[in-house]
Amino acid sequence: MIWVSWRQQRTETLIAAALLALIAAVLVPTGIEMAHAYQHGGLSACTDMSTSTTCANAIQSFNSRFQSTAGLTAWFTLLPGLIGVLLAVPYVLELESGTFRLAWTQSITRGRWIATKLAAMIGVAVLAALAMTLLITWWRTPLVHLNGRMENSVFDLEGTVVFGYVLFALALALAAGVVWRRTVPALIVAFIGYVAARVFVDAWLRRRFEKPLTATWAEFIPGAGGHPASGAPPAALDHAWILRQYPSDKFGHAVDVVLGHCAPAASRCLAHPGAVYSHVVYQPASRFWLFQGIETAMFGGAALLLIAFAAWWTHQRTA
Repeated sequence: MIWVSWRQQRTETLIAAALLALIAAVLVPTGIEMAHAYQHGGLSACTDMSTSTTCANAIQSFNSRFQSTAGLTAWFTLLPGLIGVLLAVPYVLELESGTFRLAWTQSITRGRWIATKLAAMIGVAVLAALAMTLLITWWRTPLVHLNGRMENSVFDLEGTVVFGYVLFALALALAAGVVWRRTVPALIVAFIGYVAARVFVDAWLRRRFEKPLTATWAEFIPGAGGHPASGAPPAALDHAWILRQYPSDKFGHAVDVVLGHCAPAASRCLAHPGAVYSHVVYQPASRFWLFQGIETAMFGGAALLLIAFAAWWTHQRTA
């Protein structure tokens, strides 16, 4: 039964491997080039919130050089969904064609058939997620040192969340497939559901996993030479996920600022006439693994429930 399951899963496994090989062909050469540029450009000395002109120029040049490839990796967030629904194809196809009945008449119980099929799919899904995570984490290492990894499309491709995404897409396809028994429509609906869930989490829910923090600091105060002692952003903003940033008074209340001065129509002006403060709402970089755990548990938990539903439906409702 294990050999048969592998044979039936082989095509989809090879397609998933080909997708991973394709992104490796793109990332490995640029990853080596990026690591070389990071090392020989002395950028390791600019990984904190350094305000020196030399570091700022070096980081800007480095980011611009690899911006196109970094932008391309944002599309890789679709790959866990593609791989997940792809790996569900053999299971759903058997239900659609009815060939499962032959296996059930060959002294193979329903429970054993379901367990073996699911184990094969889940095993391949976990290996694919591991390969993808390791590859992209290695490639992004210099960018993470400079820019952090809390932003969307960076957070989504590192840590443990990729495992949750792949399993969630697989589970959605299985749940839709066992009920519908139409492979192509079920996979399309599952992929759309996966994308919708990801957009909802990325755009709205993730930033609310924990209450955001705030910070206010002086950007410019007349009479202090334009460089007040408190003029640098707080160290807590290093590699943080900036949700909102706007001009404010020293209490963090938003104000209208024109050319570095309080606008005449502003309802609240600043402590010093002409002073400019910045107020930031952010999620600190220290919450990366907390957020990874929450999101992995959320998608992984949903995946387990959907897989359990698919197994129950197949066992009890399929004839």
